Amino acid sequence: MAKAQNKTVPTGKSVDDYIAGLDELRREETKQLIPLFQEVTGGTPVLWGESILGFGYVQVKSLSGREVDWFLSGFGPRKAAISIYLMCDFGQISELLKRLGKHTHGKGCLYIKKLGDVKIEVLKEIIEYAAKEMPNYGQKK
Repeated sequence: MAKAQNKTVPTGKSVDDYIAGLDELRREETKQLIPLFQEVTGGTPVLWGESILGFGYVQVKSLSGREVDWFLSGFGPRKAAISIYLMCDFGQISELLKRLGKHTHGKGCLYIKKLGDVKIEVLKEIIEYAAKEMPNYGQKK
């Protein structure tokens, strides 16, 4: 099957310029998160789309056969919340989520209003789990 075209792709834009344009709280939180994501993924931040800092690189193939290029893990420091992109089964990390602190989540994202609301060491464990599982996301177990 042909590789599908992603709408969200690396832009080549300056990560430093993007961070400089954030409000003070999100700028400081982003500066705290970047080393964590770098340590876990081994990647450097790349701006994907207009507002996602992606780390690492992986090609993902779903059950339908669709292949896409994506980042191993990443986050978007949005005004309402930090969106952390985790392509994993959230059911498999339910105990970690209980220990994390104040958050919400959707199918593939974890939402944190303020970084101070969560335990960073638990967030790191979650990111590590998701990064390890990412290449298999959407595959039959």
